[in-house]
Amino acid sequence: MVRLPLTFAEIERGQRLGALLRRARGERSMLDIALDARVSPETLRKIETGRVATPAFPTIAAIAGVLGLSLDAVWAEVNQTKRDSEPTGPDHNARERLVS
Repeated sequence: MVRLPLTFAEIERGQRLGALLRRARGERSMLDIALDARVSPETLRKIETGRVATPAFPTIAAIAGVLGLSLDAVWAEVNQTKRDSEPTGPDHNARERLVS
């Protein structure tokens, strides 16, 4: 089976996921979190560094559970775009105008 290349959006989403997990892990050992989540430390490292941009849902669910993150919070942060997080510029209300 040939795997299609990741899109730029998927790569960015994977980087946001990795950053979120690193922040949530804080000073805790990557090894401890990985073992508690029943994933390999290498898998966790690859996710945290963005090398695995589209990890399996059960993997993320297990890691989020160990870190005390709700899946809703993970989903919201990972799918947030730069424009969503930094509403600036002349068209920053464009979405609101379209919805109204």
